[in-house]
Amino acid sequence: MSTSPSHLPLVSSFSGVVPMTHMGVIRVAGDDAATFLQGQLTQDVAQLGLAEARLAAFCNAKGRMQASFIVFKRSQQDILLVCSLSILATTLKRLSMFVMRAKAKLSDASAEFSLFGVTGDANESVADISGDPWAKADFGSAHLISLYPGAGVGRALWCAPAGTAAPEGTVLPLDVWHWLSVQSGIAMITQPIYEAFVPQMLNYESVGGVSFKKGCYPGQEIVARSQFRGTLKRRAYLVHTEGTPAVGQEVFHASDASQPCGLVAASAPHPVGGFDAIVSMQTSAAGDAGAGQLTLGTAAGAALTLLPLPYPLLQDI
Repeated sequence: MSTSPSHLPLVSSFSGVVPMTHMGVIRVAGDDAATFLQGQLTQDVAQLGLAEARLAAFCNAKGRMQASFIVFKRSQQDILLVCSLSILATTLKRLSMFVMRAKAKLSDASAEFSLFGVTGDANESVADISGDPWAKADFGSAHLISLYPGAGVGRALWCAPAGTAAPEGTVLPLDVWHWLSVQSGIAMITQPIYEAFVPQMLNYESVGGVSFKKGCYPGQEIVARSQFRGTLKRRAYLVHTEGTPAVGQEVFHASDASQPCGLVAASAPHPVGGFDAIVSMQTSAAGDAGAGQLTLGTAAGAALTLLPLPYPLLQDI
């Protein structure tokens, strides 16, 4: 099935605001907030400016991602981590174990902030930050963060104290946001894929989610080795299927019906039928993915068709 613009509804159909009921907020406050996170995340939080945000991952000692965040500073002593609600409690507990004597207080601040996705022309009613992804604009105590577009549609995250008026725009269903997120090629960590991937298996190094110039963090050695020693054999790819992929579901290649070659990392219904998904799979399988060779769930499952990624991989830049 084609996913070219001519086969999609008008872009205006994807313009509006989406209540982000699937996401939550971890707040890190205190004089050592940035220093503490600098030693835990894949991102250079110390150098993060007040007019930008970043993608970041929290890994275990083996470099496997336990969480991923959109991270930004409200001030140098007040940092927010926006993540999936499905892993928030576990992540908060795990991160808190490492605070020790640092002057940093971690809390679940989900009830303290309202989160909305802002898409398409609705962005213009809030602010023009249509430039580089991860730009951040402040409106008093509210923040608008530009994200990677999906299917050519601009996306942004609105975060404001609870009770603040929502951004203007038609309220869209959450499935629209999920599909645009899949189309952006960036999968956030959710409970079904907890500790399933090192960051490069989801292309995080290619979308600004990993800093290779900062100091130590859990799993850093493995993440660095994957990048610089050519040991990475899995990448994230966009696919379309008439099946119904579930996050965490296995993917198979016709060359080996007994062993999965990949795992579904994100999935959403396509506006005109079927599903699109982000699949982390062996690069060899993706390179040999002719018609009908990739299947969902089993060797006899629904066929998967590879789609082009919306960004270049770091090794190709």
